[in-house]
Amino acid sequence: MESLFDDSALARTGGQVRPGAWHLPGWLSPAAQDWIVARFFQWGHGPVPPHQTHINGYPMSVQSLSLGWHWSPNRYSKTADDLGGTPVAPMEQWLVRLGQQAVAEATGDAQRAASYLPDAAIVNFYDHQATMGMHQDAEERINAPVVSLSIGDSATFRLGNTENRNRPWQDLYLASGDLFIFDGPARFAYHGVTKIHPGTAPAGCQLGAGRINITLRQTGLG
Repeated sequence: MESLFDDSALARTGGQVRPGAWHLPGWLSPAAQDWIVARFFQWGHGPVPPHQTHINGYPMSVQSLSLGWHWSPNRYSKTADDLGGTPVAPMEQWLVRLGQQAVAEATGDAQRAASYLPDAAIVNFYDHQATMGMHQDAEERINAPVVSLSIGDSATFRLGNTENRNRPWQDLYLASGDLFIFDGPARFAYHGVTKIHPGTAPAGCQLGAGRINITLRQTGLG
């Protein structure tokens, strides 16, 4: 039965939502969003195109691609070993700079931002039926920030605790252009996406329908 609760009414006050977690609504300008969407379509013609990753034999509902390191369940590799071994596309330096800027502006910690060197980007495309179950980003070997960017239709994002997939959690409404960062005590919080809201992308969004989410990670791998 569909919930009668209107997810779009969730608060979007921004700032620190808990120790180690920050939400900056509208952080990406419309022009920046359009530029990133254009890159997304170009990445789609890269060596490892968007695909459904399988976990325990079941396909995820999102379409994914990676830069820098290829993510497959529980591991990173320089080749897409679960898709025939094709070398993954390189990390792009503008994403590194964008990640550093994001950490600096969200946390106010210039030293933390300068030391942040993301070497992997995981790009997920959500259609209107796609969701993401509660999970940790735990394959990295270093406790560095995870920077998350949203473009397109809005999503209900669930931020959980660091112990398990159950309550306590809090739901947030992430719209196009929003920045979200996990770090410190929130770095290994379970999180997921429970709903995509069709027709909520800003007017003129070059993506059309659906949502792009880009997460930048520093893997700590050689």
